[in-house]
Amino acid sequence: MSAPIEALRAVDTPTVCDIVEELMPARRGMGYTTRPLVPFNPSALPMIGYARTLRICGKAPGRWRGDAYLEIGDRYVDYLAEGPMPGIVVAQDMDGTDAGHGAFWGSVQTAIHRALGIAGAVTDGSLRDHEELAEGFPVLASSVGPSHAFVHIEAFGTEVAVAGMAVRSGDLVHADRHGAVVVPPELVEAIPPRAAAIKAREAEILDLCAAPNFTVETLKAAMRASGETVQSPESAD
Repeated sequence: MSAPIEALRAVDTPTVCDIVEELMPARRGMGYTTRPLVPFNPSALPMIGYARTLRICGKAPGRWRGDAYLEIGDRYVDYLAEGPMPGIVVAQDMDGTDAGHGAFWGSVQTAIHRALGIAGAVTDGSLRDHEELAEGFPVLASSVGPSHAFVHIEAFGTEVAVAGMAVRSGDLVHADRHGAVVVPPELVEAIPPRAAAIKAREAEILDLCAAPNFTVETLKAAMRASGETVQSPESAD
């Protein structure tokens, strides 16, 4: 992992979103999860990595059988192992309103993916064996379920949409307990120093709010000086 990529692991995902929208205003309304996901193995978060995209189904058997089914699995393993590292699997459950009917992620799949250099996963599908997941392998999932049902790979390497976030294979993805965001590669080096500046500005406001000499006027002055507001920047746009 390069130093700039590793540095992003020290930044939380909401701050990454703030910086992306500051430097790329057109990204304010897209490029991140907009529906809630549940973090498992949260102590391993934040995570950062290059997307390995996956489409899964679990409600009914897949179209491949026998050797064809095994070949898809072999090709998927190659796809995981051969891309840029670290990887993050972003898996879309294609079962629509029944997404999560069959759990793809569990103790075995997390162990396999970790061994192949994958740092974690983000999915709108379900997860099981949540107390037995591979150590240090975080998963953001939409639900927990008991059965894998007919879960199978439908496709990989294609564009996916997970919890409102569109992701292409190779996109840089940052995720923590709050959700996930696609990070524009040209912003990677700019994010850590800007994150430190944001935290410093926020600390000034937090300290003021806890101070015994707090007044409305000192708050207004501090907010104007720091650029902090009680509404989204340019929310009327």
